[in-house]
Amino acid sequence: MPDMQQSRDHRKIPIQKVGVKDISYPIVVQDKHHNLQHTVARVDMYVDLPHQFKGTHMSRFVEILNRYREQIALDRLEDILREMQHKLGASTAHLRVEFPYFIDKAAPVSGARSLMEYTCEFDACLTGDQLDFVLGVKVPVTSLCPCSKELSRFGAHNQRSIMTVRLRYRDFIWIEDLVELIEQCGSSPVYALLKRADEKYVTEQAFEQPRFVEDMVREAYLRLSGLEQVSWFSVEAENFESIHNHSAYAAVELDRRDDQQSSASIRP
Repeated sequence: MPDMQQSRDHRKIPIQKVGVKDISYPIVVQDKHHNLQHTVARVDMYVDLPHQFKGTHMSRFVEILNRYREQIALDRLEDILREMQHKLGASTAHLRVEFPYFIDKAAPVSGARSLMEYTCEFDACLTGDQLDFVLGVKVPVTSLCPCSKELSRFGAHNQRSIMTVRLRYRDFIWIEDLVELIEQCGSSPVYALLKRADEKYVTEQAFEQPRFVEDMVREAYLRLSGLEQVSWFSVEAENFESIHNHSAYAAVELDRRDDQQSSASIRP
């Protein structure tokens, strides 16, 4: 049968990313306290396409994914990327995996336990033999406005905020440790289950720790820059304001890769 994808294209325009997006697929993630955690991810897979080819073979992406059934984990991403390069004749392969990750958290006073969900991502790219890997986590926190606290007679407005951290590392870092670090940057952590004594505690904790969105990213910067295994990071904070019809936003970034080259390995 004719292979239209391999037919000649005369426009001489290379494509940096072509592939499949938003595949729902089961994966396995390392869990600090329970060894492994099974979850379901949304997977994007891309390769580069030289200018002379009309298209890529989309079915091969799914075939590669299926060959790693029940083995799609952090320590297999490089293998998947290499097979993408080989099977699709590409010099660069991209793999992005976004998934819900659950952490068992205890309420601060009652100790009531519940599962808290965090959105995480693995973003890996293999160019030739050079691997680049970025770990990302979205962490919800509570933020209480310092200005509102200073101006108001009866409390202050607060809201749920999302802090998004992405980082490259030389030595393995647990998702749980990263979440705990980022939760310290808001006015109070967020919990899935709180009893009345817990609600009193987190409300008063937030009131005692008012934070602007700028404060939150600066606190994250200080904590992340103190981790020697982190070679690059970016942090974004978005406050979904409770008294405004807009969000407040801030972002910071630090790149130390020029000072000390990051390891290409993503295996712990």
